[in-house]
Amino acid sequence: MKDVADHLGVSRQLVSLVIRGVPGPSEESRQRILTAADELGYRPNASARLLRQNRTRLIGALFWMGNPFQVRVIERLFVRAAERGFSLVLGPTTSDRPTDVVVAELMEERVEALVAFNPDPASRAFADARELVPVVWLGEWVDEPDVDNVHVDEVEGLRLAVEHLMELGHRDIIYVGGRGGTVGRVRAAAYRSAMAAAGLAERAEVLESDFSEEGGASAARHIVGRSRRPTAVVCCGDQCAAGVLAVFARARVDVPGEISVVGFDDSYVASLSYHRLTSVHQDVEATVEATLSSVLDRLEGHDRPRRASATPTSLVVRESTGRARTGP
Repeated sequence: MKDVADHLGVSRQLVSLVIRGVPGPSEESRQRILTAADELGYRPNASARLLRQNRTRLIGALFWMGNPFQVRVIERLFVRAAERGFSLVLGPTTSDRPTDVVVAELMEERVEALVAFNPDPASRAFADARELVPVVWLGEWVDEPDVDNVHVDEVEGLRLAVEHLMELGHRDIIYVGGRGGTVGRVRAAAYRSAMAAAGLAERAEVLESDFSEEGGASAARHIVGRSRRPTAVVCCGDQCAAGVLAVFARARVDVPGEISVVGFDDSYVASLSYHRLTSVHQDVEATVEATLSSVLDRLEGHDRPRRASATPTSLVVRESTGRARTGP
């Protein structure tokens, strides 16, 4: 604040009033000071602030409410954080509330740490937050030196899915996914690796889709229109698989009699009575434990290298997979 005051030739007290949003300074002074602070790269010092004020014991959580796995993690994080004396401040993202907006709001709540599912890496607010508080980046694989990273072991998960289908006699196994940021690309690559390891590299095929129901439905319509259909489909997520199942049902494609379908996440969508979807299980409790452990270690001042945690996967077999059909 002294740098801002010296730059403009005003008192430090005036700068403090403006930065803290206290009534009194004129609109002209407020705009001049905020502009100068932005140009000079002024950022509040979180450590100094906590020395002067009581700790908030708040953890900010950035997530997408449309993703059942993310919602479940946040639900459990509420409980586990409370056991350690912390509360969550929720920051749901939408098309109208991107990372910049959500992170800025969370930081205004004076959160002591931030956990973020697949944030926009180009976000300025997110970059600023990483300089002020401990951050755990969830969902995507990232190699950033200043954040801890928790993600699912996609390689193992897709290997389990492909091996399960091979044991049922499937060889024509295609993948629906590949879009949807880093996660989409990583899962598609994990599928290709699993097919190659199974000796089926030449049969590997990715039908591009995002993680949505509509994305899966679009890919399923393409499959239905083929003269030669695959015997099995692995989907990038349960919501995508739900779209695939809906289109197959309307087209009277028997699942699993004609085509087996596998999802990813093992969310509540997979266990619905009208889906009974075989799905790669992401461990919610392991994700919560790794996330909270990283946050508390950082807040307690432990000086350790960046931590990257890959949570385990398993395969939950339900009624959407069966023996491969014979014939065309």
